[in-house]
Amino acid sequence: MKRITITLACLMLCFLSYAGQAMYNDLAYTIDEIAQTAEVSENRKVEGALRLPDEISVGQETYRVIGIAENAFKGCKNLTEIVFPKGLEYLSRNAFEGTGIWLNKENWRDGTLFIDSCLIATDKTVKPKFVVPTGTRLIAAGAFQGNKVLTRVELPATLKRIDNDLFRDCKNLTKVVIPASVEWIGQDVFVGSGIWLNDKKWKKGSLYIDGCLIAVNKDAPAKFVFKDKIPTRLIAAGAFRGAKQVKTVTLPAGIAIIPVACFYQCAALTDVTIPESVKSVERMAFAECGLLKAATLPKDLERLEAGAFYQCRNLKQQSLSDNLTGIPTACFTLCSSLNTITLPAKTQIISDGAFAGCTNMEDIMLPATLKTIGEQAFKGCARFRKVNIPAHVTEIKKGAFSECSHLTDVSLPEGLYTIDDETFMNCISLERISLPKTLYRIGQNAFQNCQQLFAILLPEQLKQIEDEAFMECKKLYEIQLPASLFVLGAGAFSTCINLTKVITARDSKLTSIEAGTFYNCRQLQDFDIPDSVKTIGEEAFFGCKNLKQVTYPIRLQKIGANAFRDCISLVTPMFAKDVEIGKNAFKGCK
Repeated sequence: MKRITITLACLMLCFLSYAGQAMYNDLAYTIDEIAQTAEVSENRKVEGALRLPDEISVGQETYRVIGIAENAFKGCKNLTEIVFPKGLEYLSRNAFEGTGIWLNKENWRDGTLFIDSCLIATDKTVKPKFVVPTGTRLIAAGAFQGNKVLTRVELPATLKRIDNDLFRDCKNLTKVVIPASVEWIGQDVFVGSGIWLNDKKWKKGSLYIDGCLIAVNKDAPAKFVFKDKIPTRLIAAGAFRGAKQVKTVTLPAGIAIIPVACFYQCAALTDVTIPESVKSVERMAFAECGLLKAATLPKDLERLEAGAFYQCRNLKQQSLSDNLTGIPTACFTLCSSLNTITLPAKTQIISDGAFAGCTNMEDIMLPATLKTIGEQAFKGCARFRKVNIPAHVTEIKKGAFSECSHLTDVSLPEGLYTIDDETFMNCISLERISLPKTLYRIGQNAFQNCQQLFAILLPEQLKQIEDEAFMECKKLYEIQLPASLFVLGAGAFSTCINLTKVITARDSKLTSIEAGTFYNCRQLQDFDIPDSVKTIGEEAFFGCKNLKQVTYPIRLQKIGANAFRDCISLVTPMFAKDVEIGKNAFKGCK
């Protein structure tokens, strides 16, 4: 169990880093399906002048381009000019390091590099008392980082965002005025700066600047109370990060955002009181708060981001706002005590790993509006017994219900066209499932080790059964392969030890029985191989001890090594000379 938990944790971190990749006009983007936004990700072969689009289209969906990620264009020496999207909200300094824009000295003026009215970077020739020009759209994350010349910075009154690492390690910086227009402050903005290093700036373990809580340290009290004299209007991202002594927090009325990683790894935190003014809980806000019991979300919450309650092992129940249309990636992953949650009536997306590892959660009611169930969305939800998939779901993604060990009954809708890889893998109690007529693909390991699955009717339009799809389904006793099937993957029914009968169609489209397809199906008694089959793969019927009769196809060209080995009830047949027979293909036969 410990190994599985560690694997889940690693997979969820991968989801948080890499989910939602897309290409548009030869540029790579990371997309947020719930927020309908896109971020420009790493692109290393961009040349000349570039105009980034205001929005991109992926399939039938449109996404607003709002960000440029770290390293996005780093090292593109031939990138000479760029125009940003109108709705750009953030960008990173190192996204442009080593580009033609960065290396062109003519683009640097008075120690600053501006691109399309955005301040990207500064150097040692900047003025110590620097005034950011009025009209500056954005300031890149880390734009002033490590600049030892600066002593004072005046930000423009229109600035809405102070991004990550902006003044980090500016050791001589003693004064920054945060204008009232600022709505968001990132992580580690002042770490290592003159302000941060000045002990007099810290009061009772807290660093405040102009009514904004920047950070708390080890001297912060266990019962944290915000200042009353100066109302707290903002909390910086990661402000409480790693504050292992803080146990309870009552957030101040009026704040709108609980920012990125705000309480990340607050190991002693048990209770947080959230005011109704909060509209957004951002990425990893309460992640790895292992003792957190209660964090009641406002009824009017508009946004909940990826990993918000990741690995909150003591969280038992959570209510969600009806404003939400999706459950984001890894939102409640490894919340092993979570037993009650009601999904909003408007939910359309349950993203990758959203409830993975919620081992105590009972059966969940999926709303009729649901369209997408992400990868490993409910992996390891061991108490699930029945699942009813709504009518609008057309695809169940990889591993969505894998390791739901008590799941016995699943209802699938007409209109579902694919059951992806590992979808019901290791659902050891699954007894029955009715496959819709619209289904054309069953993915790799989709039903592997469904030990109680005793019968399944394959739809007439099914075209693909991928590798090891029904491997180790030990109670499965009969299968009828439809004529439309043209892919029957390696090991598809291997170790189905009670499979007695396989019915094939005369007009079958199968051309190959792959390696190990019926390996160790020891109760299988006879098999009529369709005339369309030209190849029987290695170990295809290895260990089928009760196989007595096989009808071989007219067009057969090749039988792989060990194909019928240890089929002790089978008489070794005679073939025409042009049939290639592999080593030990019939060893152990009569």
